[in-house]
Amino acid sequence: MKINEQVALVTGGGSGLGAATARRLAAKGAKVAILDFNIDAANEVAAELGGVALQADVADQEAVGGAFDQAIADLGGAPRIAISCAGIGMAARIVGREGKMSFDVFERTLKVNLFGTYNVMSHAAQRMMELEPTETGERGVVINTASVAWEDGQLGQAAYAASKGAIASMCLPAAREFARSGVRVMAIAPGLFHTPMMEGLPEEVAAQITANIPFPDRLGAPEEYALLAEQIVSNPYLNGTTIRLDGAVRLPPR
Repeated sequence: MKINEQVALVTGGGSGLGAATARRLAAKGAKVAILDFNIDAANEVAAELGGVALQADVADQEAVGGAFDQAIADLGGAPRIAISCAGIGMAARIVGREGKMSFDVFERTLKVNLFGTYNVMSHAAQRMMELEPTETGERGVVINTASVAWEDGQLGQAAYAASKGAIASMCLPAAREFARSGVRVMAIAPGLFHTPMMEGLPEEVAAQITANIPFPDRLGAPEEYALLAEQIVSNPYLNGTTIRLDGAVRLPPR
């Protein structure tokens, strides 16, 4: 699908992977809506790109529906490109010290990462189905964000790995469901990237993590995630699969 002049909606677009993706799409001529729980961050990126900022909790079905409607009103049409980058990375053992359980962490993580992604995908696909197909027969493309923790979940990552594994697992059935409408669904599973989540780690921990990356032996740049997102949108034969973007890293147990 050609990106120029298309409407795109990016969740988590106020920072990290989402902000880099929004900038990449805008540079390619897309009209971009930035959806973020942090409206100040969304406003900052939207002002830079000449896009629109939208505030919503991605797990709130009504709020996300309203955000899509606002994007349509402000940008003149339904998004043909929807990319979910919103997410949280809470860590906790299933049973921690003194027998403390972590169901609250599990529930919150799945609500934001999994239910939020499903919610955005649902609203996006519903509106894409009403669009006229492009010259390639496409009506839209949805890109969801999994994680290498989907396959390499570390100690303390049960909730996070479960949420990202579900995102990867629903990619193919969603793509099959939307195929007759010309809507593609893909997922990207990033490895270790320079994001606000990673920047919050102590320097020695970050150095230890980076040492496990074979090549390039560094953290990924958000712009590299954005580049892959652009390539997925542009290539109409990419559909129904999850792509690891990780420098060949395989996470150790802890």
